[in-house]
Order: sequence, then structure tokens, then C-alpha cells
Amino acid sequence: MKIHKTDINKINDYLWEIPKSFNQKMRVPAQVLASEPLLDAIMEDRSLNQLINVASLPGIQRASLVMPDVHEGYGFPIGGVAATLYPDGAISPGGIGYDINCGVRLLTSNQNIEKIKDKVELLSKEMYAQIPSGMGKGGQINLSSEEMEEVLLKGAEWAIDHGFGEKDDLAFMESNGRLEGANPSMVSEMAKKRGTDQLGTIGSGNHFVEVDYVEEIYNDEIAKAFGLYKGQVVVLIHTGSRGLGHQVATDYIRLIMTAMPNYGIEVPDRELACVPFNSKEGQNYFKAMCAAANYAWCNREVISWEARTAWKNIFGKEVEPLKLMYDVAHNIAKIETHIVEGEELKMIVHRKGATRAFGPGFEELPNAYRAMGQPVIIPGSMGTCSYVLAGSPKSKELTFGSCCHGAGRRLSRTAAKKQVNAPVLKEQLREKGIYVEAGSFKGIAEEAPIAYKDVNMVVDTISASEIAKKVVKLKPVAVVKG
Repeated sequence: MKIHKTDINKINDYLWEIPKSFNQKMRVPAQVLASEPLLDAIMEDRSLNQLINVASLPGIQRASLVMPDVHEGYGFPIGGVAATLYPDGAISPGGIGYDINCGVRLLTSNQNIEKIKDKVELLSKEMYAQIPSGMGKGGQINLSSEEMEEVLLKGAEWAIDHGFGEKDDLAFMESNGRLEGANPSMVSEMAKKRGTDQLGTIGSGNHFVEVDYVEEIYNDEIAKAFGLYKGQVVVLIHTGSRGLGHQVATDYIRLIMTAMPNYGIEVPDRELACVPFNSKEGQNYFKAMCAAANYAWCNREVISWEARTAWKNIFGKEVEPLKLMYDVAHNIAKIETHIVEGEELKMIVHRKGATRAFGPGFEELPNAYRAMGQPVIIPGSMGTCSYVLAGSPKSKELTFGSCCHGAGRRLSRTAAKKQVNAPVLKEQLREKGIYVEAGSFKGIAEEAPIAYKDVNMVVDTISASEIAKKVVKLKPVAVVKG
């Protein structure tokens, strides 16, 4: 059914709603967090149709939601949030995505950009040398079957135990870098095989390692608590569970599509395949998803070790090492408690291309951040800027404690390649003081700044809606792409 703007009710300048009456299959309204110009852009693809479909999931609560960086994905829109009632509400692999626990982490240094400007190009080349990138690219770690089991159970802790990380990092990761519900036996041998040599690799697509500096501070108190200051050089890492997570999604989407009729479930789009969370298939998928999420946290910890190695190689061992500021997931399902119509309910919260943005007092936060709210890391594109935000109490009211995860694509990869001359773009970025290291010009073209929405507009929408506060803006100086 075609959606027109007249079908969408304006709740306020940054919140829009498609009522439940729009489609007889909808169990709840569909809500869009966006400014009006962003809403107009969102209507150009199938995101809102997908959002309406999500509103039909069994057990869904309050509303299906999308963030201002939304674009269409597999089944669920990317930038989507859906909470279903625990224990028998739906769990849908499409609501987590193929790259399970794709996420972002920020490492901080004690170096000022003005002091290291002459070494940025060297640093970009050293980062590229130390951190394997590209489609299917393997790294220096080759896991035995026993080691793979440990990684899937222990997450980032495995990397630290084996000398590829710092013990202090665990407190600064969402869920301390490990989901307890993991069961490696629920992960197929094919998935494990695909992940055998991919720890410490970023892969391809929109994944990257970036050297930035703090260009602007919006909230001095929170920035200080997060250990951020103007001119400070930082390293941003964006990647997930690689081939292992992709295979877990593939395996269980196929299985759950077959199992749905056993539970009398019909969905408006096969890509929304789901089963009750407490069903055998639902439990097996969740245990496999937790294991893949643990692999992703371990992967980002090993990449941090590689980035720290590159840092030492350029600046010397006497320079203070990179510290982990925070690590957030943005493709994951979590069991959480939220209030709906005055009632406290336990729910399965799907976040696909959406980040947790819990406010001050959240017990999972490290002591240093608890009074400030959860750090939220929002990458832009390689030619623009990125942001660090802090979650606010309003996120729990509006979005199940969720926020956007990036700028959001506006052009498909194919369209971007047609419009962008990659060698020219690389030179243009270099002239701006941004050094790009990539395995192919194809990767540069697909990830060109023109392919993305304006991250400033996206973040301003989040800020104006009060689900998170702006803390600092980051400007890139070096980018490693697959």
C-alpha cells in the first residue's frame, strides 16, 4: 500500500506517526523520529512500508520505530527498533540483521592533532598495514575448534586472556563485551569455519578504522567525564561479527521461515520471518545470536590491539597507549525492562542499525559515566564528521532507550559507484587533510560522502528530540576501508 504524507500524523516537529488504522495487520502504530526534511527523504525508499510491516509482529509493544538515519534493509528497515513482549513475543533475525553486533568503539589518546599533523599520513599507512581489511580477508589469528568455542562463550575476554587486549577495557563495553546467553553448539560448523581466521579484521562495505580529532565540544562536563578534550586525537572502529554472524543469520532465517506455520504466524513479508522467543527455534537463534555478538566484541578488541600496535610503531613505546572510551552494539536483541502505559514489562528489544541510549543512573555503565548517561557513538562518512552523544532519560519514554547509529545511506552502492570517480575523490579528501587507505577504488566509491545523509541533520534531530545530548564532534584525518 502506497504511503502518502497525508497518512502520517505529526506529533511534534521531530516525531511522526502512522496510525494503527492505516493497515489492518498493524498491532501498534508506526513512529518515525525525524525532522520534516529528513521525513521527506525517508519517503523515497521502502523504509516506511517495512516499518508498517514490523508493526504486525506478534507481541509487539507501544510502536514500531525508526531513527532519522533510517533506510530500507532486509525485512526490517535499518535504523529500526521493535520491542516484543517477553517470553512469547516474536524474535525475528531480520530485526537484528546479517551483521550481528555490528558496532562502534572509540579509543582515545593523549596526543593533540597540532602536534602530530606531520605523522598522520604515516599513521594511516601503518594502521592499514596492521589491520586486515577487505571482503573475506583473514587475519593473523587462526582459531582451533576449542578456541572458537571459547571466543563464542567469552567474547572480548578471550582476546584479553590471550594478550590481544587490556583488562580495563571490559568495563567500557556494552554488556562488558559478553552476552551470557551464548551457546556455541547453536552456531553451525559453516559459520564457525567462516569465522576461523577473521578475528581482528574489519571486512568491507561501510566498515572502517578512522583517526579523528575532537573538533568541537558541546557539553564540557560530560566531555570531561568521558575523557575527551578539544584537539585530542582519537581512533574510531566500526565492524561486527564478519562471516560468522552473516552465516548465523542465513541459517536461522531459513530455519525460522520453515518453522513459522507451526506457530500459526503469518507475516506480510517473508523477510520478517519470526517465531515466539520461548519456542525451541527462538531460543536456539537467540543463543546463536549471543555467541555471534560475543565474536564481534572479541573482533573489535583484537582490532583495538592492532590499532594500539600501529600507534606505538609510529609514536614510540614511551607515548601513552590508546584507551577505550566506550564500545556500543547497533545490531542486536536484548532482554530489557521498559514501561508501557504505566506498566513495567520485560521485553525482547530488537535494534537494527540503532544504538542503546540509556540515561544517567543506568546500572550497566562504568562508574565514571553513570551520572552522565551512556556514551552513544555516531559515525558520519569518511569526508564529513562523527559525533559522541550521551543518552538521556527521555529515550526510555520515546524509543525504548534507543538512538540512531550513523548518518544513514541515501544512495545505494550501485548508484554511488555510478556517480563517484574514486581516484578523484581520494585526491580531493587528501587535499582536505583526510588520508584514505583502501583495498580498492570500488570500496571508496561505495562509501563516498555523497552516498550518505547529512549526519549533522540526523544528530540535530536526536538532540532536539532530547533522547540524547550532543557531547563532541569529531573530524576525520585518516581512514582505513576494506
